[in-house]
Amino acid sequence: MESTPPFRLRLCLAADLAVAHRMAHATAAPRRGWRLWIGVLSPRFFPVLNCRLAHFFFVKRLSVVAKIFSTLNFFLYGIEIAIRCPIGPGLFLPHTHGTVIGAIRIGANATIYQGVTLGAREVDFAYGEESRPIIGEGVIVGSGAKVLGGVTIGAGARIGANAVVVKSVPAGALAVGVPAHVVVPGREDGDALA
Repeated sequence: MESTPPFRLRLCLAADLAVAHRMAHATAAPRRGWRLWIGVLSPRFFPVLNCRLAHFFFVKRLSVVAKIFSTLNFFLYGIEIAIRCPIGPGLFLPHTHGTVIGAIRIGANATIYQGVTLGAREVDFAYGEESRPIIGEGVIVGSGAKVLGGVTIGAGARIGANAVVVKSVPAGALAVGVPAHVVVPGREDGDALA
């Protein structure tokens, strides 16, 4: 497993807030003052904030505090994110309900829609790398998609809505279907790669 860079709470939150602002307002400059606080409390950013705080306290070996933030996300937003899953800066969750994130790690600038499951194929309390996915940088996971098992989703890949991914997806590819297959970009006939 390639090493994960050290977790920097402020860096991640600044990047997350910038992405949320850019997506919501189509401008790069985050708001200041009162409007900034309104943005922080939005249902698109507050779950990310809770996720970051949960992971921060997990890294500091304060698992009970981490679980409080994780549980708050579950009850308020219907999202379950493993406190030990390192997620790169720039995470965007347009909608959260029904989302379960139990990946080994997620790269920077990931967008994860509602109803997504990133986790093991079977019950895995040991949180083993061989049974959980690794999500690369800039990945978009569509609504209802399931990415299961020890697969790797390459940087810039897109997972279509309701796809069930059980095999690795190369960087920049689009995976669709049940079970998911990679479609050739730019082909009108939708032929899949072998």
